[in-house]
Amino acid sequence: ERANKDRLSERAGLLGKRSLTEIAAVALLGRLPGEADLFAFQTLVGLLLTNGPGSISAQGAKGAVSADGPETPARVQLNKAVVGFLSHTGFAHGGNGFEGVAFLLERFAGQQLADPGDPDHGLDLKAMAAEFAREYGADKATRKETGAGGRNIPCVNHPVFKDKAVNIDPREAYVRELVAKRGEYNVFHDYYRKLVQALHDEGVTRNVFCVNVDALIATLLLKLMWQPWQAGRLSSGDLETAAFTAFLYGRMLGCAAEIDDHLNRGRNMDTRTPQSQVRFLA
Repeated sequence: ERANKDRLSERAGLLGKRSLTEIAAVALLGRLPGEADLFAFQTLVGLLLTNGPGSISAQGAKGAVSADGPETPARVQLNKAVVGFLSHTGFAHGGNGFEGVAFLLERFAGQQLADPGDPDHGLDLKAMAAEFAREYGADKATRKETGAGGRNIPCVNHPVFKDKAVNIDPREAYVRELVAKRGEYNVFHDYYRKLVQALHDEGVTRNVFCVNVDALIATLLLKLMWQPWQAGRLSSGDLETAAFTAFLYGRMLGCAAEIDDHLNRGRNMDTRTPQSQVRFLA
């Protein structure tokens, strides 16, 4: 009974004193975040939110509003719209964040890394990246000769940011500069930066691919959960669930915007925005 009272008291303190951001971070991490962890979590959600509205998951939410009838907003059931958002997320749309985490776990397997936030980690990231680039190049050549399908590297390249000698995703550059100004470090992000350069140096790519926004999501999340995972308190399945949950946080906010938008404009059984109401923002 005493233990139950302590849990209730702890929960009341969490809900009564902590911000919504802190509560969401606790739900994801299973612990109270420190100042640096909270910043990383806020950055992670912010990155996910940049592609919240207008996504596949939003189609479910918007379709549910359309089915109830935005022309009679009082009839719209918000809980159904949220279920529509959840039904439109899955392994392909929402689960791919773990691919970057799984790739990093594979590349750092067997390495002695106590703290991914310590720049004096003692690992030769350049050599690690070059080794993988050579392996990947050889595998790519073999697959080409045998006619097998290509194998993509998670979180590298982007169809929008390409065709330059050095390609950069501006979202990645913004976060990299922001983190540097704060005097913080992420070994996994550093590895990805060295990897795209190594792929070019080893002749695997014609130019330097960009490190895309998915890499930021993977590296931020793995840094937050590295030590519990190393200690055995988290499994690979837990990391996959965390990656999907983090994705849902951003999509939930984006879908809430879509639901609100379609409640205020739109026609029954029609998810389109009338052309007369379309605006461009620069």
